[in-house]
Amino acid sequence: MRRVLSSILQAADAQLAEQGLTYVQWLPLYKLLLCADTNSSTLAKDLGMDPASVTRALDRIEAKGLLRRERSTTDRRVVHLVLTDAGRHVATQVPQVLTRVLNGHLQGFSHAECTLMLSLLQRMLANGDALRDAWNPSKEARPDPSP
Repeated sequence: MRRVLSSILQAADAQLAEQGLTYVQWLPLYKLLLCADTNSSTLAKDLGMDPASVTRALDRIEAKGLLRRERSTTDRRVVHLVLTDAGRHVATQVPQVLTRVLNGHLQGFSHAECTLMLSLLQRMLANGDALRDAWNPSKEARPDPSP
């Protein structure tokens, strides 16, 4: 599964290289297109990425003129991430690139095979969620350690 994901990401990176973007950059860029008015910590959480990695990616995206950081007028601690017009233009190309890359990787698969693979992957995710929940019970389920 890791090799398949790596192949998909390498192909997407190659396609988006024309814009000078890598996976680590185009993922937050596209997420910002979908979820306007966010900040870096929320973005990192939504993407499941390390906040420091997201900050580095945002620095590079900002240096390319694709986004700007704007301090909140109501809370000086908050910095909003705003796509520039150029950033919006590049971000709108991401779905088309991903579609081409995924279609290339799925070439020769029947609709039934794609549906089955999706179903199996969803089951694996559900199983993983159940395992994680079993290994990390919530605080309410733990006995109270106080005497």
